Amino acid sequence: MILVYINSSNGLSKSSFEAVTYGKRLGEVVVITNGNTTSDTLSALGEYGASKVLVERNVDGEDAQQLTKLVAWAAQEVGANTVIFSHDLTGKAVAPRLSVRWKAGLVSGAIALPDADGSVRVNVFSGKAIGKVQVQTSNKIISLLPNSIQPEKSGASCAVNEISANVGSGAVKVVSTKKPEGEIPLPEAELVVSAGRGLKGPENWGIIEDLAKSINAATACSRPVADIGWRPHHEHVGQTGVAIRPNLYIAVGISGAIQHLAGVNGSKVIVVINTDPEAPFFKAADYGIVGDAFEVVPKLTAAIQKFKATQL
Repeated sequence: MILVYINSSNGLSKSSFEAVTYGKRLGEVVVITNGNTTSDTLSALGEYGASKVLVERNVDGEDAQQLTKLVAWAAQEVGANTVIFSHDLTGKAVAPRLSVRWKAGLVSGAIALPDADGSVRVNVFSGKAIGKVQVQTSNKIISLLPNSIQPEKSGASCAVNEISANVGSGAVKVVSTKKPEGEIPLPEAELVVSAGRGLKGPENWGIIEDLAKSINAATACSRPVADIGWRPHHEHVGQTGVAIRPNLYIAVGISGAIQHLAGVNGSKVIVVINTDPEAPFFKAADYGIVGDAFEVVPKLTAAIQKFKATQL
């Protein structure tokens, strides 16, 4: 039995469907979740392979200790031997705790289904190589890196059962919550347009937003841009920011320091636009344009809009 944990405090996301699809490839799936998402919405998880959904309305999604107890309780309740998380902020906080409580081996940041020998592939050395992790314990925990597999529908709506798990009082008190701005969460974005100090100032970010809108992409930035306040910190991608694996990553005015590359080198296609032909990013790029962003980006946006107009 495969147990998949989903934090549905803010509804269902693409990573939710990815985790259920992943679990379904391994066996029968039961989902354990918390939050106020309606049962009608949660039942859609059955379309991706869940046989049923267990929902506990009284556990705070910000309290990793309570969530660990909830998932451990659910694993015992359904007789699961494998638990799947999404490798997001919640998964990173809960999966290691569950590993200790459940005495289970943990594969953190899986990028593919298990191989024939049971080993699971992960990125190592900041994405420069692929490692294979083989869990020896009878119970297993896997956290799946977003955008590693494509969600697939394989069933119909499933039953949603309200539960009451006695996990005790919470240790965390949420004072306030600030949701990231933007329509597309970065970890789930398939297309990302990012920029760095080459934009020269926040007043010039309009050309990046216009390009992003033309291809329905999320926007991102390098660490220095976030540190000096040009862009919000939740847009910072890199080793110390958000790690992403989009199908397309367009980097504008970013030199490509190793810390930045560590967070984006899982991208399927990388396009770099920079005035410096010696910028390190070009070595990692699939396509590169040596040129002034203030000339190249508007022309690229116009060309995309013109192409889209011919497809209508």
